[in-house]
Amino acid sequence: MTEQAHQIAREPTSPPETGSASPAASAAPRLRVLAGRSQAGARTVPEEVPVAFTYNGTTHAVMMASPTDIAAFALGFSLTEGIVRAPQELLSLEVLHLPDGIEARMWIAEPKMHHLSARRRALAGPTGCGLCGVESLAEAVKPAARVTAATTFPAATVIAAMATLGPLQQLNHETRAVHAAAYFEPGTGIRALAEDVGRHNALDKLVGLLAGDGLSSAAGMVLLTSRVSVEMVQKAAVLGAGVLAAISAPTSLAIRTAEAAGITLCAVVRQDGFEVFTHPGRILMPATESA
Repeated sequence: MTEQAHQIAREPTSPPETGSASPAASAAPRLRVLAGRSQAGARTVPEEVPVAFTYNGTTHAVMMASPTDIAAFALGFSLTEGIVRAPQELLSLEVLHLPDGIEARMWIAEPKMHHLSARRRALAGPTGCGLCGVESLAEAVKPAARVTAATTFPAATVIAAMATLGPLQQLNHETRAVHAAAYFEPGTGIRALAEDVGRHNALDKLVGLLAGDGLSSAAGMVLLTSRVSVEMVQKAAVLGAGVLAAISAPTSLAIRTAEAAGITLCAVVRQDGFEVFTHPGRILMPATESA
């Protein structure tokens, strides 16, 4: 393996970059109408740019995303899509800021590139597209990786973990318009956090941040500020965390996928409680009452 590959594995957010980075947010003039009156002013809104993932000179996917943590995004996407199985398999990664968007230029071994080409997945994804471009129903509902983490958490820890997430969402504080995905460990708190206009993008960025730093997630939980659909469970399973907690509700397919993957799915997490849909054994429950 080349030294460059080792460097990417350790520091996914600092590969070579070319061009000027776009700001994460900007001020947009607006006319506010409230209580029968109008007032001119400005609102801070998130930037949204096309991000192209290219492998060995071929464009594989173009996603609309926030222009932050692009290297982590590229690594996380490569892992959750099964293009590579480990950060070391990404032989090189360069982030190019171009006039029309951002390119994450990656190189992988030729056998992997041959397999990727055979999949014929040329994606053009809208914001946070999670399953854009899959070519069969079987591929869309493919089983998630099996999760075997044995760590348990008091129910109060799930609530406390979600409460710590909000104050750390810097971009969302500025715009009130982006999603977040985070990794939490008891005794340590939030160890990694990613924000993006797309919820799938935020989770891919989190995967890339953790994988690039060589962090195991078996001792903690993944937190989401969005609803839980099947592809969010599939992506979270790549991390190997036993608990996935979200502030919104899951879909029925997400529940079935989490059950099959061995993931404890907690949702509708609020200050006064939450709901557990699968594998409740990882949550140390208070006294149980019948509904």
